[in-house]
Formats: sequence, C-alpha cells, structure tokens
Amino acid sequence: MAADQLHRATEVRPAPRWVAPTFAVLALLTLPWIGYLAVTLPRHALSVHYRAAWVGFDLGLVALLALTAVQAYRGHRQVGLAATATATMLMVDAWFDVTTTPSGPDLVVSVLLAALVELPLAGVCVWIARHGDRMVERRLRQLALRAELATDQAEAAQRTATSARRRLARVRGRTR
Repeated sequence: MAADQLHRATEVRPAPRWVAPTFAVLALLTLPWIGYLAVTLPRHALSVHYRAAWVGFDLGLVALLALTAVQAYRGHRQVGLAATATATMLMVDAWFDVTTTPSGPDLVVSVLLAALVELPLAGVCVWIARHGDRMVERRLRQLALRAELATDQAEAAQRTATSARRRLARVRGRTR
C-alpha cells in the first residue's frame, strides 16, 4: 500500500485531474445536441458566405501547414502541436469536401483528394505528433555525439600541437 501511495504522490500527469471527467461530461452532454440537430436542421441550406467560409478555412489550413513546416525545419519541440492541429484541419477538410459536394464528377474528385492527399497527409501529421519527442531526443543525441567528437578532435589537435612545440623546442635546443 505504501508503494501505491508513493507512486500517486510522485506521479506527474500531463493534465490536471479535472480535465478527464469534465471533458467526458461535455462529450456526453453534446450527444443530445447532435440528436436535436439531426432532427431539426434542414436537408438543404443556402449559405450567403459559402465561398468565404471555404477560402477562410483553407487559409487556416495553409497557415498550419506552414507552421508545421517551419517548426519542423527549426527542430522546434512544439512541432507536434502544430502537426496535430494540421491533421485535424485536414480531416475536417476531407469530411466537409466529401459531404458538401453534390453527386457527379466533383464528388469523385473530392473523394479522391480525401483518400489520396488529405487523409494520408493527416496520417503523416499524426505520426509527426506521436514521434516528435523521439526525433528530438535522437537529434539531441546526435548533437551530443558531434560535440563530443569535436571536443576529442580539438583535444587531439591540442596534444599534437603541444607535442610539435616540444619537438621543435628540443630540436632548437640541440642546434644552439
């Protein structure tokens, strides 16, 4: 029992304890709202700002793709957060592209883009988010090894230079 209490006392949680029950309750409370929407929303709707909604959404997606690229390029530890947001946007984009496109050739294009571009790229983003810490750790190990090698080379060069100075001093001492 003491070991269990010690474990609980020293446990480091990624989120406060209230987060899990609060979000579980919120998820459950959302279910009746979804039922209400399913029954009351019209089958067809005309949106005055349809173009602005899609262009704005895609601009947000571009911003997240760029943020993920910049953070990955710089080796920023927060790249996983950007990749997670990007994956979410890609999945939402695929969903709404497919579900809001009328039947016909445009729907085929939407399904193909979702299946061949958006969802696979979302999978890559999820992979980045899940493995980002490992990549950072591996990079830090590589940098530490390079630093150690550079230090070893500098020390060897220093020893060689010192040895060469001593030899030169001996040679000079013999010739005088």
